[in-house]
Amino acid sequence: MKDGFIKLAAVTTDVRVADTDHNTEQIINAVIDAYRSGAKVVVFPELCVTAYTCSDLFLQRTLLDGAQDGLGKIREATEGIDITAVVGLPLDIGGKLYNCAAVINRGHIKGIIPKMNIPNHGEFYERRHFSAGTESVTDIELLGETVPFGSNILFTAAAMPEFCMGVEICEDLWATVPPSSHHAAAGATVIANLSASNELTAKDEYRKMLVNSQSARLYAAYVYADAGYGESTTDLVFAGDNIISENGVILARAEKFTNSRVYAVADLERLTAERRRSTTFRMGRDDTYRYVELDMDVADTELDRHIDKHPFVPSDPALRKKRSEDILTIQSLGLAKRIEHTRAKAAVIGISGGLDSTLALLVTVRAFDALSRDRRDIYAVTMPCFGTTDRTYNNAVNFAKSLGVTFREIPVRDAVTGHLGDIGHSDTDYDVTYENAQARERTQVLMDFANMLGGLVIGTGDLSELALGWATYNGDHMSMYGVNAGVPKTLIRYLVEYEAERTDSETLKTTLADILATPVSPELLPPENGEISQKTESIVGPYELHDFFLYQLIRYGFKPSKILRLAVKAFEGEYDREFILAWLKNFFYRFFSQQFKRSCMPDAPKVGSVALSPRGDWRMPSDASVNIWKRELESL
Repeated sequence: MKDGFIKLAAVTTDVRVADTDHNTEQIINAVIDAYRSGAKVVVFPELCVTAYTCSDLFLQRTLLDGAQDGLGKIREATEGIDITAVVGLPLDIGGKLYNCAAVINRGHIKGIIPKMNIPNHGEFYERRHFSAGTESVTDIELLGETVPFGSNILFTAAAMPEFCMGVEICEDLWATVPPSSHHAAAGATVIANLSASNELTAKDEYRKMLVNSQSARLYAAYVYADAGYGESTTDLVFAGDNIISENGVILARAEKFTNSRVYAVADLERLTAERRRSTTFRMGRDDTYRYVELDMDVADTELDRHIDKHPFVPSDPALRKKRSEDILTIQSLGLAKRIEHTRAKAAVIGISGGLDSTLALLVTVRAFDALSRDRRDIYAVTMPCFGTTDRTYNNAVNFAKSLGVTFREIPVRDAVTGHLGDIGHSDTDYDVTYENAQARERTQVLMDFANMLGGLVIGTGDLSELALGWATYNGDHMSMYGVNAGVPKTLIRYLVEYEAERTDSETLKTTLADILATPVSPELLPPENGEISQKTESIVGPYELHDFFLYQLIRYGFKPSKILRLAVKAFEGEYDREFILAWLKNFFYRFFSQQFKRSCMPDAPKVGSVALSPRGDWRMPSDASVNIWKRELESL
């Protein structure tokens, strides 16, 4: 439960139609098993105490009494154990029969929620037996307890501020406006659905779509428990299609026709972060609701959910290819519009034989092709200096020529040496001035050359570099349009790979393969034995860690302690906790201290949900203090 994590369960038990003793025993066993597994909430199918397919037996007093007796036994079974069970049963309330969900917590019935939308079409004829529930909440007497009854009941827990659970039953989800929509607007972050959805050809895909889309629309965890084997097969078959979804992503799904139990750890802090970000998600405490507190203990939840160590990169190859094409299209169309609007006669790019400039040139070629412009109006400029190696130089030359763009070589060694002499700096003192002088000279060359051509300088810096401030202010930090500014370093590699796979040119394919194999480096220090001596990730840390940190910080606003916990889980077996913590501290220091570079970054297209443009996604004072984040980091 710490850090917003909670383990949820959806369970289908074997039922016998109208055998409340057997069904109750199965439910109790499942509740105990769920408790032992660490689940805090376990949801069962619709009318599971009696079975859904009892038909006119629902009108029999004996069955209704058996259901109440079963509810009492389940209540007793939860005494002294930290779990909340949500079970379905028929209840006679005020002379009317309702299809209900009972929320049971530590030996108490905390609420009874009636089904609101009663189907009476196709294979369903529930109106023959059940009345529709109402939103308004009243108190009823049930098994010696005063219990709230009505749809508008939400269940909270002092031990976990992010937890707030609403309940709906089967057809409620299929309604035009499901009760869960109102529940979420009133604060619910978890929705329990007790269902008896019979199986038909292709219905499972529709069911999945409904659950996923509702969880996404509500920024909620949705626990869907479905009736399964044991229900009457007189006319229907039930598959036990249990689903746990979080914000449009399936966390767990049962294998159909197995009456299986599925468990998943939901991140409610992540969901509340999404809601804070969305100004159109209107939520607030609603006076028409009854908020009932559950008794839960604070505990560490084992993170048995998948933590993606590369959150910017889809793990599925097919999806990755689609995403790559989408991103490249966004980048190139953004640039095409800028070229068209400014009536630029040329595009100028500084190429180094590294990944960033490679991607920028590939994007620029796409933009010119889209505009039906001559690729020879793209000028790929290499500017060798102190740190340039033969490998990167040759790759830059071969790459530019294989694309059919205009290649220019403008050495800057003499200009930088002269400049360093002008300011009294030794060309053997390899400090930050030595490095930045090269970056600024290259930018000056590109800007002036673009002016000569009536063109635009295309920026190559990426999102990861912007986050870390790993760019020379008014050097490679500056351009006239930055096509890579929305793309993190971990994703750039896949975009270049995608373009390498698409090309028919063997020269281009071979060159891109070697560029991909080259260590990331600004090449601002002299080579050692002809090899790159300055490797970026040895200085600022692994980009895959920094991209992970960036995603969790910007996308969800997580605290350093939670980011560390997630990273340790995601990179288990690759980096130890101490290593990750050291670079996490470095990330926060650099992120805060380098905001001034982001505050004046050039225009650039947004390609994903995490972006650092000061004009839209990330507005932060350049002199904001890192102290409270630093204090937490030092305590870890």
